[in-house]
Amino acid sequence: MKLKKDNYLLIVDDSTTNVVLLEAVFDEKGYKIETAFSAKEAFGIIEKQTPDLILLDLLMPKINGFDFLRQLRRKKATRDTPVIVISAATDEENVHRIMEMGAVDFIKKPIDLDYLVEKVESVLIKK
Repeated sequence: MKLKKDNYLLIVDDSTTNVVLLEAVFDEKGYKIETAFSAKEAFGIIEKQTPDLILLDLLMPKINGFDFLRQLRRKKATRDTPVIVISAATDEENVHRIMEMGAVDFIKKPIDLDYLVEKVESVLIKK
C-alpha cells in the first residue's frame, strides 16, 4: 500500500517551538497539517474533521495528554484514530500507561525527526 501525501495530521502541543518544528517538517513532506496548543482547541478541530493521525504531547496545562487520549477513545468517531505521543515524560510507567490507553507509539523528546517521520509514515501506511 502506498502512502498518501494528503494525509491529515493534527499536532497537539502547548509548546510553540515544538508545534512550529513539527509543522515545518510535515508540511515540507506534503502533509495537510492542523495545530492545537491545548486539548480543548484540538477537540474543536477534531469536531470539524477527524485527522488521519494525531501527534500528542503529554504535559499540557488543564487537560493533559492522558486525559485527552482517554476522551478521544471514548468517542466513536475518534476511537480508532492513531495517536503517537511525543513527550519528555519518558519514565516506564508513563510509556506503559499511554500505550495501554491506545497510543500507537511513544517518541521521546528531544525528537529524532527522521525517526518520527518514519513512524508517522509507518502508521499511515497501515491505515
